[in-house]
Amino acid sequence: MKLTKKIPNMVTLGNLYCGFLSIGFAASGQFKNAAILIIIGMMLDSMDGRLARMLQADSVLGKELDSLADIVTFGVAPSFLVYYTYFFQFGLLGFIVAGLFPLFGAYRLARFNTSPPKSSLHYFVGVPITAAGGILAILTLFGDFIPNIVTTVIFTAMCFLMVSRIRIPSLKEVPLPKYGTIVTLFIGALLFVIYKGTYEQFPYLIYIATPLYIAYLTYRFIKR
Repeated sequence: MKLTKKIPNMVTLGNLYCGFLSIGFAASGQFKNAAILIIIGMMLDSMDGRLARMLQADSVLGKELDSLADIVTFGVAPSFLVYYTYFFQFGLLGFIVAGLFPLFGAYRLARFNTSPPKSSLHYFVGVPITAAGGILAILTLFGDFIPNIVTTVIFTAMCFLMVSRIRIPSLKEVPLPKYGTIVTLFIGALLFVIYKGTYEQFPYLIYIATPLYIAYLTYRFIKR
């Protein structure tokens, strides 16, 4: 039972590790790998909270780990990715601008963590850092087809939208087996298509979330 209670934290640590690996791949010029790791982190991030609630394993430690993972995987990693793919050509100015993204994201997380719990059930105040970081990762994946000016505009918009007071609908109450499976299969198929040419070099990272997701669905089915 104690091991079961630790599963959400293990998923969160996997999310954090995806962020670390993404930064490393971005620094070495493997930008698609770096972007896909952020997307995998999104999949893991969507699981840990639901697993914690389902297993009744909510804890202060888990919440702290989740925030640390979010700021690394969806704040620092996307900013490095955007810097190495585009902002680097502006020198020090580009580096400074890229560093603003995790700062806005950190403020967004701190505000979320100190807000009343009930207010986050149906909506988010401001764009969540997970969504903002994921959008930047997807832009990088399709960077050959998207003008750099578009990436710059969206990057700037995400920074301000994260700290805005705009209410974003929450999907926390959407039944996961019905909709989460469809989303997971869609993302998996999308990643396979993107990586068809070099898939053999990177299979284990693309499907790192699959065993955890299957285990979750199996546990939920048995519990019913």
